[in-house]
Amino acid sequence: MQYVKLRNGLQMPQLGYGVYQVSPDEAERCVSEALSVGYRMIDTAQAYHNEEGVGAAVSKSGLKREDVFIVSKVWISNYGYERAKASIDASLERLQIDYLDLMLLHQPFCDRYGAYRALEEAYKEGKLKAIGVSNFFPDHFIDLASNVEIPPMVNQVETHVFDQEVQPQKYMEEFGCQIMAWAPLAEGRNGLFTHPVLTEIGKAHEKSVAQVALRFLLQRGVVIIPKSTHKERMVENLNIFDFQLSDDEMQEIGKLDTGRSLFFDHHDGEVTKMFMGWRNL
Repeated sequence: MQYVKLRNGLQMPQLGYGVYQVSPDEAERCVSEALSVGYRMIDTAQAYHNEEGVGAAVSKSGLKREDVFIVSKVWISNYGYERAKASIDASLERLQIDYLDLMLLHQPFCDRYGAYRALEEAYKEGKLKAIGVSNFFPDHFIDLASNVEIPPMVNQVETHVFDQEVQPQKYMEEFGCQIMAWAPLAEGRNGLFTHPVLTEIGKAHEKSVAQVALRFLLQRGVVIIPKSTHKERMVENLNIFDFQLSDDEMQEIGKLDTGRSLFFDHHDGEVTKMFMGWRNL
């Protein structure tokens, strides 16, 4: 496993297991299998409604608490200082742990400043080892990072070969913030798994398209959390540390960047209205 060092010195695995859209009933099994094959970071969220399953799997794994890096996110219904503060304690209880390695604000909407103050306070108290944000693109990110006591240490955003977040990553680096990718395989959209460029590069290394796409992000310094409910795919996604993409291959994949989301634009008014409708997920 490779690690990145966050601004406060905390070591964070560069590859972890994500449980977005993993049902509460399946979460314990999936996380248990992920831990058994070698994953040491698990990414969940209040809005996923599967923190209990994650906590049960970690508790039963036999691994030391300090050997598993656990990430969760505060949902917008819990924004504002008091609500966010209470929700952090609720997440810890559901996860059956005394501290979270990383807690993020899930979206850049509602009272993000009040919620972030709660993260800063919990960080100082030792309940959170690191704090950050998710889906904060340059305008929201720079605004928040410039006006808080402890700038975000991590920003988790949609990042994959078709939306590479090159300029946003540079802004994050100016603040000492680590980029983290959700949907690193684009959930298979845009024909990713059969893309000819990725297929040819995969053949040269005897690797799958998914492994090439993940390796590309890894070499750009991006933290990734691929998700699969199948153990063999978990193993495949983890097996990307034994090959290196050449500079030419990195440049070729770099040309696939469209600079556009394959999911939704956080600056679109209709998208904002959609999130307002999801405040009570």
